[in-house]
Amino acid sequence: MNFDILRDMESFTQDMFNRIIAFQEKEHPAWNPELSFKQRIKGLPLHNLVFSNADRDPAKYGPTIAHYYPLKKEMVTFALYARHVAKNPMICDAHARNGFIGSLLALEGVKVYGLRDPQEKPNQIENFYDPKRYKLEEATLATSDRPCDVLFSSWMPSGLDDTDAIVAKQPKLIIYIFSEHKAEHSGEPQTGIPGAFGEHLPENYQLIDEWSIVRPENLFHNIWPDLTENIQEVRHVRIFANEGFHHIKVNPPNITEKSYAWEQDLLIAQTALKAKEQMQKKGFPVHDF
Repeated sequence: MNFDILRDMESFTQDMFNRIIAFQEKEHPAWNPELSFKQRIKGLPLHNLVFSNADRDPAKYGPTIAHYYPLKKEMVTFALYARHVAKNPMICDAHARNGFIGSLLALEGVKVYGLRDPQEKPNQIENFYDPKRYKLEEATLATSDRPCDVLFSSWMPSGLDDTDAIVAKQPKLIIYIFSEHKAEHSGEPQTGIPGAFGEHLPENYQLIDEWSIVRPENLFHNIWPDLTENIQEVRHVRIFANEGFHHIKVNPPNITEKSYAWEQDLLIAQTALKAKEQMQKKGFPVHDF
């Protein structure tokens, strides 16, 4: 692993803490719905995609921004798959919430509309979407009759199994993003139910691609002790294709310069963790940043 990016660790750390503090004090552009979506995500700290704001009331609100941090490479891959099944694919973001994740997908040049269940707790930042590229509707799969080429099920609400409702729309592709983790306080699954997209998925749908993203334990705290501890979480992506599209395969794109702002934070944290681990194995004393 190349550790050269850690040469400016001191200045990076100061900038990161400044961005985190600005977000916590609601001075970051993310809180301003009058700004463009691109302005709102500029400099968005990874820390605030992993943790909700301290003033969030969990009885009233879901996560401040989103349930997980998305990666540019994934969004590009989803858009490439969508273009394999339709010339101008229409994507339904089935569990849209504030529209943040779906708007990132729409930035890749595909048409996306989101369904927001009015019965679900809103995100603390209730509207965080791109009105130029993304259409948000107050509806559910059961109440919406809009067709789609791709059904994007990102973080199905806990305890819900929308498999049948999704299959009923007969999308050419289904993109399912979920975690098998269970909440420590209740034992309830974070997403859907364990059987979602399981044995009762019709035979005309086949799994054509899948991967997992691991968020390490104490991603921040092991490098910057002033920052919050976190448990390890594994996020899974599965892509199912309907008949006629079982053969399609997208090679992972090489994303370098155009990743999201929070991915730079992620790269620095992961690199610093690796460097710390290697130094400890060699018996060198390691100081926190």
